[in-house]
Amino acid sequence: MTAAMASPVVVRPGLGAWALFSAMLAAAGLPIYINAPKFYVDEYGVSLAALGVVLFALRLIDVVQDPALGWLADRAERQRGPLVAGCTVLMAVAMVGLFAVTPPFAPLVWFAVTLVVLFSAWSFLAIAFYAEGVRKAGTLGPGGHLRLAGWREGGALLGVSIAAVAPVALAALTDRPFAGYAAGFALVALAAAWAMRREWGQGDLSDRAPAGVALRDVLRDGLLRRLLLLALVNATPVAVTSTLFLFFVESRLGAPDLSGPLLLLFFLSAAASTPLWSWAAQRFGAKPVLLAGMVLSVLAFAFAATLGTGDLLAFAAICAASGAALGADTTLLPAIFARRLATVAPGAGAGFGLWNFVSKFTLAFVAVIVLPLLQARGFVSGTVNPPGALAMLTLLYAVVPCALKLLAIGLLVATPVSET
Repeated sequence: MTAAMASPVVVRPGLGAWALFSAMLAAAGLPIYINAPKFYVDEYGVSLAALGVVLFALRLIDVVQDPALGWLADRAERQRGPLVAGCTVLMAVAMVGLFAVTPPFAPLVWFAVTLVVLFSAWSFLAIAFYAEGVRKAGTLGPGGHLRLAGWREGGALLGVSIAAVAPVALAALTDRPFAGYAAGFALVALAAAWAMRREWGQGDLSDRAPAGVALRDVLRDGLLRRLLLLALVNATPVAVTSTLFLFFVESRLGAPDLSGPLLLLFFLSAAASTPLWSWAAQRFGAKPVLLAGMVLSVLAFAFAATLGTGDLLAFAAICAASGAALGADTTLLPAIFARRLATVAPGAGAGFGLWNFVSKFTLAFVAVIVLPLLQARGFVSGTVNPPGALAMLTLLYAVVPCALKLLAIGLLVATPVSET
């Protein structure tokens, strides 16, 4: 065991700010895909198929936007601080518009407009944050990428956990819980931006390739291309289960009031597992530990396919196991990618522009396929659904993610991963 592994964990200067900023980004990311479609279905009667098409169309914008934002993050590295501040304000305003403002025109159009602003700002913040993390990890000594990933992804999972339970908790205090959530998010976003204000643009630019060259270097590297493909396949099961989670708990398990606590259990399990996955990766290697987490995910969702109305304890165990598996995905795969990126394209922003696009595209691709499929089988949120619709819901929520995860395992086994 190396000295770095044997030494106790030390809170490095600034890592608390990194965890807070990551929590804020996470609260504006995955929870939107979990809550926003159902919110607009329930509040404004927007159809599932229409929402799926809009979400997919928004991701087509990312085909151009995310690589361009990665280029901007590299080119304007010294100005990242002001750009981050501006994007944080835009994202907070868009969140309030999405959940707290009654649509001034067609709800579907308002949904699209607010999400364009929200996710454009979110994209730049996420790209700049992960790109700056490559520089930060280099200051932490051996195993720096895994240590930073532990704090960063742990913060992200805690942020998601809070975002999952906040609307449920606020529902006991107000008849507009999502409006309260949006206002609280805006305050947290400003606090996170302030905490990170001294972290941006601190790297040495003398060894950085021009942004266009960095993007070319990323695309030319065979291992980075393989890791991007792996990220695409591996993120798709999470996208499927995230999109369908609330519908599954409400209609398959018959427990809509427990969706908040179960979602919280899922994300808290992920957050609690993060330091363990990070430690295990430093001790045994990132690739075998990541494989173990992926196998755990397959086992958990294989059992989810057998559940029916009232199987709440079994589903709670599945939430805990699959949440722990998510902790491995979110901690180790980005760290592996960042470690390779640091040797190929030190500018980093271009590479994380592609990584960010891959991560978001899975959510949109799933929405445009999964939600219309459910609607075509007669599924209607908040009502008693026919057996065929419930069977389709179970197939999409449990069986499809297992198959996709097995494909991701095969890709990881075939991918050479350096542990240095």
